[in-house]
Amino acid sequence: MKSSRRCLLFPFTWLCFMVLCHGDERFFNDNGQLQLPDNYNIPWMAGIEDSRSLSQITLPGTHDSMATHGGPVAETQAWPLRDQLAVGVRYLDLKVFALGDTLYAMHGVMYQHSTLREILDTVREFLSLFRSEVVLIQVRPEFSDKGNVNEMVQKLISNDEYVWVSSGMPHMGWARGKIVFVQKNTFTLGIPLNTESKGDTVVDTKEKDKSLIKQLSQASDACGGSNMVLTSSGGSGFGTFWGMFLTPKRVAEKVNPWLNQYLMQFLPNHPRPCFGVIAMDFPGFDLIQTVINLNW
Repeated sequence: MKSSRRCLLFPFTWLCFMVLCHGDERFFNDNGQLQLPDNYNIPWMAGIEDSRSLSQITLPGTHDSMATHGGPVAETQAWPLRDQLAVGVRYLDLKVFALGDTLYAMHGVMYQHSTLREILDTVREFLSLFRSEVVLIQVRPEFSDKGNVNEMVQKLISNDEYVWVSSGMPHMGWARGKIVFVQKNTFTLGIPLNTESKGDTVVDTKEKDKSLIKQLSQASDACGGSNMVLTSSGGSGFGTFWGMFLTPKRVAEKVNPWLNQYLMQFLPNHPRPCFGVIAMDFPGFDLIQTVINLNW
């Protein structure tokens, strides 16, 4: 094996990654192999004050977090869930389909090779190793009876003390080590979520950029309130004539570098604005770090 490759050693098995030397800065990632620099600080939320409300934090998230299967139309992420958590993602967008007594992870009609139970177990394992962290989860029913999905999720989490389902906004001191559900429309467990995004349809990436400026401005104005605020930078042009060739990957290739440049302008500010959750398709390491750095 080449000397430029080595495995980061942790006291647990599933966070042993094959690491390449950190080279060119990348804001878009379609490589399923996670690349981390040496001594990367996985538990980045340890540096946030216990007194700070979750709604006062800028959180990197993924849009359609489990969508790594199904081809160009369906795929929105390259990294599997464990790698997303390790690199700093703290919001997960999960679409599920109820069949029998099981909730399956989906993206449209595409099964994403996991169940919600398996996803929650993975997140719980991560949080047991990094108690300073918080992971927000939004569950969105696909083709399922919405009320039934709520009941099935409640059975899955039972009386788990490390799951937050209250509608009250917690501060970091209460939320550390927990899964925090967020609710909107069809899912009713957790803290309320306001979505600044105007849908996932993209016919022109320049127009998407302009839309994101407006949405992030609105998200900043709402920062610190009783609701979490979500902005999604992802999308595709499927279903439209002009955007028929804009797959989620092609949109992310254009939008992600622009988004990083836009957010970088706020780093010299004191204090820096907060934007709530920024959910992305195919985010690269450096883009995630820019989002995280808005908190310091």
